[in-house]
Amino acid sequence: MKILNIGSMNIDYVYKVEHIVKEGETLNVLSIETNVGGKGLNQSIAVSRAGEKTFHAGMIGSEGNILTKYLNDNNIDITLIDNCNCEQGHAVIQVDKDGRNSILVYGGSNKMITKEYINKVLNRFDSEDILMVNNEVSELEYILEKAHEMKMRTVFNASPIDSLLLNIDMSKVTYLVINEIEGEALSKEKEPDMILQNMLYKYPDIKIVLTLGPAGSIYKDKEKTVYQESYKVEAKDTTAAGDTFMGYFTAGIAKGLKIEECMKMASMAAAITVTKHGAAETIPDIKTVQEILLSI
Repeated sequence: MKILNIGSMNIDYVYKVEHIVKEGETLNVLSIETNVGGKGLNQSIAVSRAGEKTFHAGMIGSEGNILTKYLNDNNIDITLIDNCNCEQGHAVIQVDKDGRNSILVYGGSNKMITKEYINKVLNRFDSEDILMVNNEVSELEYILEKAHEMKMRTVFNASPIDSLLLNIDMSKVTYLVINEIEGEALSKEKEPDMILQNMLYKYPDIKIVLTLGPAGSIYKDKEKTVYQESYKVEAKDTTAAGDTFMGYFTAGIAKGLKIEECMKMASMAAAITVTKHGAAETIPDIKTVQEILLSI
């Protein structure tokens, strides 16, 4: 069994600010950092640090070598990554003094993925394998359709939300990972229980993970519901928290762990991540996660 992530790879420009800038406001920046990132890259790093072999697929642009080097240095198979003659995908991230963030993403090379490329990549995998994907890449609907045809299990992070995503057939998704904002957009409901009920009414066979920030997370399918508390930490930067959760949850599924264990491991990994500034570099390894879980 292999884990394939068809995912975005970005260069992150991180601006530390007193507060997230408001409409019409000009704000002085306290400091700036340049990091590797992108939801796809972060999620692959999380899977790898959770102890599972990961194959990353996607497109890099003119400045992308730093991204493939980082993936390779973290024991991720990069042989499926291709190059395009275009600008590298990147993100502009504001992080305030309380660790909250606001992110603008420019797709660039991540939006150059084609159906032909997807076919070439998926030919290397089969029904025993797991596909991870998010909405920072092009041809998302085709990716989900092909994986469904192949009977691959899919773990889909429905982020970021856009008009295309609202028309995606989620019945082709095995595990849907969303936060409250994404859940509200997809279900037209605000309360967590109602978001889950609405999504399961529309897609009875889907398995949903709804992350709630400091309030924890909930897993729900047609047979069971699992509530997972959040672990209380001093948050410095929440940038990669959701990606860490996604990667560790997927790794838990691949290991054959019970949902309760997947949720606990993912929640702790995400909690550790927010205690440091940065993105991919803040994601903890499995040994650290397990040691802290055993100590509480």
